[in-house]
Amino acid sequence: MNSRLYLVPTPIGNLKDITFRAIEVLNDVDLILAEDTRTSGKLLKHFQISTPMQSHHMHNEHKTVDALVKKLKSGISIAVISDAGTPAISDPGFLLVRACVEHNIDVECLPGATAFVPALVNSGLPNDKFVFEGFLPVKKGRQTRLQLLAEETRTMIFYESPHKLIKTLSNFCEYFGEDRPVSVSRELTKLYEETIRGRAKEVLDHYTNKPPKGEIVIVVGGKK
Repeated sequence: MNSRLYLVPTPIGNLKDITFRAIEVLNDVDLILAEDTRTSGKLLKHFQISTPMQSHHMHNEHKTVDALVKKLKSGISIAVISDAGTPAISDPGFLLVRACVEHNIDVECLPGATAFVPALVNSGLPNDKFVFEGFLPVKKGRQTRLQLLAEETRTMIFYESPHKLIKTLSNFCEYFGEDRPVSVSRELTKLYEETIRGRAKEVLDHYTNKPPKGEIVIVVGGKK
């Protein structure tokens, strides 16, 4: 395999969602960079992939980029995977891609699993134009961001953790209005997958009475 950086999507739940090409690349590269080697180790073992693996996450990616660029320049091929979904989408990967582009190293991103696309499509909200916001700021800048997004006319997509969902839905009621249409998709592709749709206040009441678990994507209608 030629010297190149590959970004390889991994399943967000159902292991059957990995592509034949993803398995082929992970088998053929010289090194795999994994967000969590324990989580990725289970995936690689399932598909009988024995390629060497190295930790690459948000806490060390700033320090390792230069060394990885040197490895790529020396002629090796590297694949980046995250715990689930497509690398660099609210996950590590961007810094290394940017460095590779700056050093004229080939970069290739394989198509595959990512959580926000199925959540958007099955929300029933307009998807001809949308904005992906990822995770909202936890503290600093959160209010400013919400005030700005209150005027956004396109459908908005957010990632959120289960223990912060109530707070975020409450923020949406406050800044966007209680009647703003909202769709919450949880545990996509997994056994207990569900999507709850309704007005912001209705969805907030639902999860106040039934605390959520699992990975969450929120889709919010734009301002009319």
